[in-house]
Amino acid sequence: MSTPRSSSTSSPPQIPQSLTLAPARTASTSSSSSASGMRDAAEDDFDSPPSQMSEDDPGGGVGDRWEPDLRGGNGGARWAPPDQVLENVLESVLEFLTAARDRNAASLVCRSWYRAEAQTRRELFIGNCYAVSPRRAVERFSRVRAVVLKGKPRFADFSLVPYGWGAYVSPWLAALGPAYPRLERISLKRMTVTDEDLALIAKSFPLFKELSLVCCDGFSTLGLAVVAERCRHLRVLDLIEDYLEDEEDEMVDWISKFPESNTSLESLLFDCVTVPFNFHALEALVARSPALRQLRVNHHVSVEQLRRLMARAPQLTHLGTGAFRSEAGPDGALSVSDLATSFAASRSLTCLSGFREVNSEYLPAIYPVCAKLTSLNFSFASLTSEELKPVIRNCVNLRTFWVLDTVGDEGLRAVAETCSDLRELRVFPLDATEDSEGSVSDVGLQAISEGCPKLESILYFCQRMTNAAVVAMSKNCPDLVVFRLCIMGRHRPDRITGEPMDDGFGAIVMNCKKLTRLSVSGLLTDKAFAYIGKYGKLIKTLSVAFAGNSDMSLQYVFEGCTKLQKLEVRDSPFGDKGLLSGLDYFYNMRFLWMNSCRLTMRGCREVAQQMQNLVVEVIKDHSDDEGESETVDKLYLYRSLEGPRNDAPPFVNIL
Repeated sequence: MSTPRSSSTSSPPQIPQSLTLAPARTASTSSSSSASGMRDAAEDDFDSPPSQMSEDDPGGGVGDRWEPDLRGGNGGARWAPPDQVLENVLESVLEFLTAARDRNAASLVCRSWYRAEAQTRRELFIGNCYAVSPRRAVERFSRVRAVVLKGKPRFADFSLVPYGWGAYVSPWLAALGPAYPRLERISLKRMTVTDEDLALIAKSFPLFKELSLVCCDGFSTLGLAVVAERCRHLRVLDLIEDYLEDEEDEMVDWISKFPESNTSLESLLFDCVTVPFNFHALEALVARSPALRQLRVNHHVSVEQLRRLMARAPQLTHLGTGAFRSEAGPDGALSVSDLATSFAASRSLTCLSGFREVNSEYLPAIYPVCAKLTSLNFSFASLTSEELKPVIRNCVNLRTFWVLDTVGDEGLRAVAETCSDLRELRVFPLDATEDSEGSVSDVGLQAISEGCPKLESILYFCQRMTNAAVVAMSKNCPDLVVFRLCIMGRHRPDRITGEPMDDGFGAIVMNCKKLTRLSVSGLLTDKAFAYIGKYGKLIKTLSVAFAGNSDMSLQYVFEGCTKLQKLEVRDSPFGDKGLLSGLDYFYNMRFLWMNSCRLTMRGCREVAQQMQNLVVEVIKDHSDDEGESETVDKLYLYRSLEGPRNDAPPFVNIL
């Protein structure tokens, strides 16, 4: 895992799997592919391939090849050393190599391939911002046009990572600015981003086009105003589940900062921005953005205002509706029929979300577009099955459906009867506490498996489940790639037989041959994990909650799941023995997270001593705890080419 040395006999350096190339994106009208290629023709500095080429030919003298100058240089020809000819040809070939796995494999062939792959990489994916230093990344990759960067562990989404843990984007931006003046896209996930960071983005990249912030925190509308005002080529501004640090008396009118001329905006998502904004400025912005395809507004937008936006942008394909309730003016509330007319005029709509403070009386207004919808998100709408069923029965082409568990088993039956082409289902809990009742169960899960045989991904929160329902899903939906069953109560058995849920999860890993992501919960014994280790050969991400009965569970997983990249464990009876059983496998993983288990400092120190290139972080539950406890609250273990980070807060002990 070292940088390449000057000696020609040294082997190519190891590449951390958290440093990969995201697949290239093809051009289309959607904003998600607006940065296609990330390639500037002016930099394609290669020539016609020679008839013979060998990396082993000596340079100079008889080893030189005559090469025509196709760019009209003086004399019409020039001499090029054979190694340079080979690398030019190789770079032109690698331009067409898009798969991350293929890219990484190519870079390990030999030193010249390593250099050529780095020169042709346009999109850089860093799966852990602490796995490699910004300096190392920019030194290796010199022509990057897009950067994707991830920070905090995923359990930060459940408030299990203390505030102030880290994942600051500032050091990365300080390095990216001088290295990539032509950078066009930045995507950040679970990073801490300040207003100063956003100002630096706007200042450093004059051709900047896309900014996506997912589950980020630390910034406010002041930073958004700077981006809107200074990034004159901006096409995408996506704010998804971010936490903005705005007080209503400090907020800035950021919407009005966009250029007053026609904009290049293709996507504007800000439904997570909780503070009010200037609606008139938004309406004018939408009107002068003819390329706008995706728009998601926050809960301060009423149906009356939504109708005005839709009239300005009939070309929208993705719409986030805001509150979906009325704010009656002098002329009274908007009628359902008038709103339905607006939806009928939006003939391009395929994805619908929002409904944050929904008035169910307005739901019939979306009927005109239901038949064309491929994605529907009701995950913020507390609607009953009786309110949802009329909508669902109109959505015959739905492929993605997100909903709260208030849909009930009856609502899921309606989904199964109507949406035979469904590929992704997520059922979130209205009340995520362990002792909540919950409105969905094994009945709804089995109905989905029988009616939606093409299902590829499911996230299902519930309180009651049976092995029979899970087995049925494994047989009826063999194409499952993602199966995340979250039984919220601790150690819940099969609700009918009282048996552990071992056979159900065993059937999933046995029958679903494409499975790469699995979440398990409920009453599970070592038997379930033996199944997972034996049959889950493609599993890359495994999440475990309230499960297992001995350290053998972890040993089965480490020894059997040979492609495992991410392992997340919470509230399970695994101790030092289980942790140490992974010593031979940690280098092949991106990270291990364990909290509320039975780990001790002794076991964690042993891992740190034996695995010198791993970073072992012990995180305290409370930052004001003094001294070192023998028990471990949280363990975060990950690979890094740089060793321990230098920005760890006091409640993080790096062993």
